[in-house]
Amino acid sequence: MATRYWIVSLPVQSPGTTAAALWSRLQESVSRHSFDTPLYRFNVPDLRVGTLDSLLALSDDLVKSNVFIEGVSHKIRRQIEDLERAGGVESGALTVDGVPVDTYLTRFVWDEGKYPTMSPLKEIVGSIQSQVAKIEDDMKVRAAEYNNVRSQLSAINRKQSGSLAVRDLSNLVKPEDMVTSEHLVTLLAIVSKYSQKDWLSSYESLDTFVVPRSSKKLYEDNEYALYTVTLFAKVVDNFKVRAREKGFQVRDFEYSPEAQESRKQEMEKLLQEQETMRTSLLQWCYASYSEVFSSWMHFCAVRVFVESILRYGLPPSFLSAVLAPTTKSEKKVRSILEELCGNVHSIYWKSEDDAGVAGLGGETEAHPYVSFTINFV
Repeated sequence: MATRYWIVSLPVQSPGTTAAALWSRLQESVSRHSFDTPLYRFNVPDLRVGTLDSLLALSDDLVKSNVFIEGVSHKIRRQIEDLERAGGVESGALTVDGVPVDTYLTRFVWDEGKYPTMSPLKEIVGSIQSQVAKIEDDMKVRAAEYNNVRSQLSAINRKQSGSLAVRDLSNLVKPEDMVTSEHLVTLLAIVSKYSQKDWLSSYESLDTFVVPRSSKKLYEDNEYALYTVTLFAKVVDNFKVRAREKGFQVRDFEYSPEAQESRKQEMEKLLQEQETMRTSLLQWCYASYSEVFSSWMHFCAVRVFVESILRYGLPPSFLSAVLAPTTKSEKKVRSILEELCGNVHSIYWKSEDDAGVAGLGGETEAHPYVSFTINFV
């Protein structure tokens, strides 16, 4: 599937020429000179023209609005990709009203029920903008709620998998590792990976009330090792000071099976909540992408209509089409369109590097016919 398309319109200028005849010529030329370029008719309905001033005013807003609507479309698509990746789901083809997005564009049919063609163009555009803006706002709220749960889970995971100097130690310590009595207490010391010999040879001498041979290694990561040490409760503070002077960190820790079980339940609850929210948000995104993309194509139809009238004049008489040329075919297709446009001053519209420059609507590509590019991704 192509991800970049041109939407163009050509004037039906010559006396006796019809859009159908021009369409046949376009098909024949593309087939002969650029056979690998997909070509489709883009059906723009007879919309309400209004005044020239209203069209000019609307034209100034069309490009900015298009950037906004296209941007929302891309945001939702990226969100869908992130959610599918997070769920281990293989990305599928996105659809609009039950058909693939490229099919929706190439077989576009105006939705008269949703956007009556007799409505003023400004009203149609305003309706599309409001609808897309509402979806964007809704997505921000839903995505923020989902990301909040993800952040909570990430914080818990960091505590459980980070450095021994900062991580939660409860899942590394077993009940039998801890000695707690009226007089004795077990501390947990964080020792640099490369200072373990120093710890083992010196911990008993840090205070006279340390239980000999009581230190046991519980865990080791890339930087530190976790050791227990048992001593009399009355010398804990002095031991911590002496250990710190030697470069050993004593972590405050109180073994609590209840607290550990509570953390486990919280983790499970958050994981379940995250998956529920991910699934819900993904379904919402599928539906919203369909809505936004449909609105975007209706907006493109309005844009073609407005810019064609401003370019070719009244009454509306033009042929609109969708093409998806490859990069190497672009110049050839442009020359075909210019030839069919029949504008003897076409050289006027070309920039030195044949790139788009400012035209009608502020960003319309510089050609003797109406042309703009839409990108699906």
